[in-house]
Amino acid sequence: MSDFLSILNVDLLIATIRLSTPITLAAIGAVICERSGIVNIAMEGIMVMGAFSAAVAALATGNPWFGLLVGVLAGGGFSLLHAFATITLHLDHVVSGAVLNILAFGIARFLLILFIGHPGTTDSIPVTLSEYQWAVPGLSEIPVVGPVLFNQTPIVYMSFVLIFVLWFFLFRMKTGLHIRSAGEHPLALETIGVSVMRIRYLAVVISGFTSGLAGAYLSIENSAAFTEGMTNGRGFIALAANISGGWNPVGAFLASLFFGFADALQVRMQVFKVFNVPAEVFIIFPYVATVVAVAGLVRKSRAPKAVGSDFMIERGED
Repeated sequence: MSDFLSILNVDLLIATIRLSTPITLAAIGAVICERSGIVNIAMEGIMVMGAFSAAVAALATGNPWFGLLVGVLAGGGFSLLHAFATITLHLDHVVSGAVLNILAFGIARFLLILFIGHPGTTDSIPVTLSEYQWAVPGLSEIPVVGPVLFNQTPIVYMSFVLIFVLWFFLFRMKTGLHIRSAGEHPLALETIGVSVMRIRYLAVVISGFTSGLAGAYLSIENSAAFTEGMTNGRGFIALAANISGGWNPVGAFLASLFFGFADALQVRMQVFKVFNVPAEVFIIFPYVATVVAVAGLVRKSRAPKAVGSDFMIERGED
């Protein structure tokens, strides 16, 4: 028991924030997307494209900030495929997302062989965004809270800002109201002259940008290369965080912290061999946490009424 208590420290909280960051970014994008009525399980694939594009761009230019931009744009561009498939072609949302996940993994492997010469991983990125870690003067010196929240790397800070920017956008701005209306009462939105298709396209692309940013975090900030499989199911965990958080950016962030904590805890329990349990047992912690969270909270959460529906088909149009 003393070994277990010894890992409950500030370092664990710092790791929780960093491990939850890619989940948070994808989850708040999922909130925007599903609030508009589009189910997006393609976030895993979008994260892969963002991570790969960011790593290759950073390698080619030696500039991680350019890699960050390319990763975000790649995520937004790849998400357009999901928007086109579900909104314009009226395909099933889950089927489209599943196909895009498979496609993303295939594209990443093909391009790795084409540009790097081998599958598996890219070369090491010489300069990563982790080198731009910044301690906020004064605030970073606050006990516990300071090193956890105010001595972080760039994309972590971006995630903090985006949580509240997207909350304000969704609940305090006219376009945010249109997004929520598209997921609740699309006919009412169309009646006042606002295109449901355009609003849904916008929401899907926003989720693509945030998922691309999540992927870029994995390859050029949390590590120094793109490696196949590095997303490790985080896109699906982000979807669970969105549901557990009640389709709210702040709620999704809190749920992501829970999953990040489970991940950070299992890493430390492996390292310190807590309870003398085989390390492999702890690997399942984040996934068990996902199941428990969704099973426990999904009944209390209400999905947007029109999520997963095809507005144009319901109107009898094609």
